[in-house]
Amino acid sequence: MYRRKMKKASIDMSKITEFLNQLYVEKPLFPLVIPLLLVLWSIEKWVFNLSNWVPLAVAVWATVQYGSYRQRIVVQDLNKKWKQLILQTSPTTPLEHCEWLNKLLIEVWPNFISPKLSLKFSSIVEKRLKHRKTKLIERIELQEFSLGSCPPIFGMHGAQWSTAGDQRFIRMGFDWDTTDISIMLFTKLAKPMGTARIVVNNIHIKGDLLISPILDGKAVLYSFVSTPEVRIGVAFGSGGSQSLPATELPGVSSWLVKICNDTLNKTMVEPRRRCLALPPVDLRKKAVGGVLHVTVVSAGKLSRNSFKGSSTTTTTSDGYGYGQENHHDMGKDFHTFVEVELEDLTRRTLEVAGPNPTWDSTFNMLLHDDAGILKFNLYESCPDNVNYDHLASCEIKLRYCTDDSTIFWAVGEESGVIAKHAEFCGKEVEMVVPFESINSAKLKVKLTLKEWQFSDGLHTLSGSQLSSRGSLFGSTSNFQPRTGRKIYVTVVEGKELLEKDKSGKSYVKLQYGKTIQRTRGATNASQPSWTQKFEFEEISDGEYLKVKCYNEDIFGDENIGGARVNLEGLVDGVVRDVWIPLEKVKKGEVRLQIEAVTIDDYEGSKGSQGGLIELVLIEGRDLVAADIRGTSDPYVRVQYGNLKRRTKVMFKTLSPQWHQTFEFPDDGSLLALHVKDHNALLPTSSIGDCIVEYQRLAPNEMSDKWIPLQGVKRGEIHVQVTRKVPQLQKKVSDSESPSSRGHKISGQIKQMMMKIRSLIEDENLEEVSSSLTELESLHEVEEECIIQLETEQMLLLNKINELGQEIINSSPSLSRRSSSN
Repeated sequence: MYRRKMKKASIDMSKITEFLNQLYVEKPLFPLVIPLLLVLWSIEKWVFNLSNWVPLAVAVWATVQYGSYRQRIVVQDLNKKWKQLILQTSPTTPLEHCEWLNKLLIEVWPNFISPKLSLKFSSIVEKRLKHRKTKLIERIELQEFSLGSCPPIFGMHGAQWSTAGDQRFIRMGFDWDTTDISIMLFTKLAKPMGTARIVVNNIHIKGDLLISPILDGKAVLYSFVSTPEVRIGVAFGSGGSQSLPATELPGVSSWLVKICNDTLNKTMVEPRRRCLALPPVDLRKKAVGGVLHVTVVSAGKLSRNSFKGSSTTTTTSDGYGYGQENHHDMGKDFHTFVEVELEDLTRRTLEVAGPNPTWDSTFNMLLHDDAGILKFNLYESCPDNVNYDHLASCEIKLRYCTDDSTIFWAVGEESGVIAKHAEFCGKEVEMVVPFESINSAKLKVKLTLKEWQFSDGLHTLSGSQLSSRGSLFGSTSNFQPRTGRKIYVTVVEGKELLEKDKSGKSYVKLQYGKTIQRTRGATNASQPSWTQKFEFEEISDGEYLKVKCYNEDIFGDENIGGARVNLEGLVDGVVRDVWIPLEKVKKGEVRLQIEAVTIDDYEGSKGSQGGLIELVLIEGRDLVAADIRGTSDPYVRVQYGNLKRRTKVMFKTLSPQWHQTFEFPDDGSLLALHVKDHNALLPTSSIGDCIVEYQRLAPNEMSDKWIPLQGVKRGEIHVQVTRKVPQLQKKVSDSESPSSRGHKISGQIKQMMMKIRSLIEDENLEEVSSSLTELESLHEVEEECIIQLETEQMLLLNKINELGQEIINSSPSLSRRSSSN
C-alpha cells in the first residue's frame, strides 16, 4: 500500500515538473516573479501586515495557467489523432483541375522558363552525347539548343495529393508534344560519308510526375513514376538544308531516344529525384564547383540475411539494430567497408568487423557542378577471398541554392524523403539513410560543404548564351579564346600518393588547353614536395586544368591518379590554396596554389606587319626509342601555317643536338613541331608532337623553354622563340604617345560597356546614368586622340615629301630625269 502511494506521488511530481518546464519556456520571466512574491510575503509577515491577497492571487494565477496548459495538451492530442485518422482513411485527395497552371505556364514559358531550361539542359545533352556516340558517328557537336515557345501540359486529367507516412506529394500527368523545338547537331560521319547536320524538330514525352515539397516549402523534389514515353523526330542534311528523310542515317533516331531514356532513368525516374530550390533571395551567382567533406560514421542493423532476404531485427534505443538469428554468427568474420563515390572520385573506409561497424572516416571530395550525387556502396570483405561482395548502396544528393545555402536529400523508408538544409558553408549536416531495397540496414554520415566556387561570368557577356560554348571535343580553331590574364599554378606537395612500401620518384603533369608542363621528380614518392610554379594563358571557355601524377619506373612510368580543376571564378591577386583529391584511385591528394594576374595589353601582340617569328631548335632529351636497337634517328618537321621546314637528322641518339634557326612571317598561325624518326626504306614514324606558344610574347623578347612532347610517354624539346618587330621603337620622352593613350582609352571603354551591361541586368538605373556620362567623356577623349593622330600622320607625310624632294634635288641624275618628265 505504501509503495502504491509512493508511485502515485512520483507520477504527480513528474507531471508538475513537466508543467513547470513548459511554463518556463512560454514565460521566461516566471522565475523572477516567484522571488518577488516571496519578498512581498516576507515583508507582510514580519514587517507589517498588508492583507491576505498575495497567496490568493498566486493561487488564482496558477489555476488559470494550469487550466490553459491542460487545454493545449488536449488540443494537440486531438489534432494528432485527427491527422492519423485522415492519413489512414483518406490518403488520396480527389482530382483537382490544373487549367490555371497551364495558362500561367503559357505566359511565362517563352521569355523566362524556356531560355533558362535551354541553357541548363544544353550542358547535360553535351555530356551525354560525348560518351554515347554510335559507330556511325566519329564526332558530334551541339550547335543550337532551344526548347521553343510551346510549353508542356501538366495534369491534363487533373492532379491528386497523396500521403505516405508524414510525407505529402502531388501526382499529375506530364504531356509535351511540340514541333517548335530546335536542336541542331553537327556530325562527322564515318568514312566515306563525310559530314551531316542532325536537327531535332519535334519531341514527345508523356508520363506521370511526382512532386513533393520539402523543408517547409524551401525546395521541391520531382521525378517520373516510371520511364516516360519518348518519341523524337529528326531531319538530316548538309549545309543549310535539313530536308533529307530520316532513313539517310539509319538508327540515329532510336539512338537519340535511347540516350534520352537512359538520362531520364538515371536522373529523374523513381526513386531518383531531382531538386528545385525555391530560395527567398537570388544573389545572381552561378556555382561551378565546391569542396565537400564527407564523414562515413557508422552503420547499423547489418546482417547477412537482411541482404539476401527478410530477417527479424531488433531495434536498439539509438535507432540501430541487428538481426537476431545472425547476431552470434557474424562477429569477427563479418568485415565491411564503405566506398564513397562522387562522379569519377572514389574513396573507401577501413574494414571494420561486427554487425554495427563504426568507421568514422572523413574524405575531401571535389564537386564540378552546382549539384551532385554521393553514392555509398557497402562491401563485405572475406579474409580468404580477394574479391569483395557488394551488399547494398544508397545515395545522397546535394544542390546549391542561390541564397548561398545547400540542400541535401535522400530517399527514406517506404519512399519517404530525408532532407537537410545547410544555411551557410561550413555547417555540418548529419543524415541517417537506409540502403536501397534493404529495410533493416542504415548508414549514418556527416556532410560539410566547405565552400562553393563561382563563375566570373566572362563567357556569358557574349550576345548568344549558347553560341559561345565550344565544341564537345575541343575547339575547331587553332587557338582557344583567351582572356588576357595569366594563370600561375604552384604544385606544392602531395600526400598518400603511393603505398608506404613503394619507392621511386613521383612527378606531376599539368595540362591547360594545349599547354603541358611537368614538375621534377620528387624522391619521397608517398609524401613528395615540389614547390614549382608554372605559367599558363587563361582560356575563357570553361577549360579545366588537368592534373596527372606519375611514379617513375624502369619499365615505364606508372599513372597514380589524376584530377580536374575548375579555374573559373579566380580573382586577380588572390591565391587559391586547395588540396585536390585524385580521381579513379583509392587515395591521394595534391596541393595546388592557383593565382590569376591580369597582364597589360601591348602593341602588336596579335602579329605585326613586317615582323618575324624566329625559332631556334636547340636540342631534345629523353626521347622514345623507335628502333629495335633502343635508339632513334630524330629530326623535327616544323609547320607554321602552310609553311613547312625540317631540321637535319641526328643518327642513333635519344638526346639530339640540332642548333638550327628558322624564321617565319608573323601572321598569327599555329607553330607546331613534329618529331620524326628517320628511316631510309620504311616510312618515318612519329616520336612526339608539341605546340610552341608565341602569340603573347612581348616584341623582341626571347622565350627559352623545354616543351614536353604529346602522344608519347616521354620526351622534351628545347626551343627559343622570339617575335621580332624591327619597326618598334620606344619613346625616349616620358610623355605618353597618342597611340598608347588611345589604346588605353579603348580598353577603358570596353570595361565600361561591360559594367553598364551588368548594371542593366541588375536594373540599377542610377549607376547606369552615371556610367553613361563617364562613357561619353571617354568617347570625347578618344576623339581627341584620333584627331591628334591624324594631325601627326599629315605632318609625317609632309615631312616624307620634303625629304623626297631634297633627295631628288641633291641627285643630278634624278633631277634631270624629273625635269625631262
